[in-house]
Amino acid sequence: MTAVLYDVPGPKARARNLGTGVLGTLLVLALVGFVLYRLTVTGQFDARVWEWIEYQTIQVLLIQSLLATLKAFAVAAVLSLLFGAVFAAGRLSDHRWLNRPAAVIVEFFRAVPLLILIFILYYGVSRGVGVDIPVFWALVLGLMLYNGSVLAEVFRAGVRALPTGQREAAFALGMRKTQVMTNVLLPQALRAMLPTIVSQLVVVLKDTALGFLILYPELLYQARFLGSQGQLGLPIIPVAIVVAALYITMCLLLSALANYLERRTRRSKKRLALDPKIKGEAESEVLSAQAQGGGAGV
Repeated sequence: MTAVLYDVPGPKARARNLGTGVLGTLLVLALVGFVLYRLTVTGQFDARVWEWIEYQTIQVLLIQSLLATLKAFAVAAVLSLLFGAVFAAGRLSDHRWLNRPAAVIVEFFRAVPLLILIFILYYGVSRGVGVDIPVFWALVLGLMLYNGSVLAEVFRAGVRALPTGQREAAFALGMRKTQVMTNVLLPQALRAMLPTIVSQLVVVLKDTALGFLILYPELLYQARFLGSQGQLGLPIIPVAIVVAALYITMCLLLSALANYLERRTRRSKKRLALDPKIKGEAESEVLSAQAQGGGAGV
């Protein structure tokens, strides 16, 4: 018995894979244990090193930087999704005057490093064009252009990956191209693309840390500021641990939201398949579309 891309492993291969997995896990645990041991030996977990977090001013500063990070992420995520949807539709268009410029824009912004985009928007546009872009929008627009271009390719690939028979069947029922895209292709493609979309949104969240290079007061900017304060004992490692824990928590919450949405869409799909009433309504809509298509043909 063989799989599509590889042979099913036999007993020896399974034992070898198990041994490799156990060895890799032990190595990772050993590395984590060594790091924790070194942090303990150097006194990074002593109470005096963590006294800075007891100050109310520092707590407020961390909360404000967290809110600034979430604000930049939320705006950049929404704009990236819109950018990706618009240019994916442009690339899927049958008109060359539309899909060629969309392809050039997407490939261009995918090729330019994000940090260069942010620098151009914040420093280059203000000096070369004379338009002052606030630090917040320089960061958000840079994130939108880069991640939106990546999402445009994700959307396009997700739609192209669907069987062509579904598109042809929808056209045979008399649906217009917009109806085929919105009612038939996109709902299926979104379920398949959801893990990739969430992964890219996690990248957007982590890339907000680049804002510290243009002095946007997000988490990394405040961590660098707090870690360099001599009166606090230069707590760079404790501050880094706190900031890393905040980023990990936000990424896990985002992944949990994606898993919830995926489970919900699966339940909706099963309900549609099992509920006779919903199935009957869907069949009536198909018959109505067939009738409209037949009338249009006449």
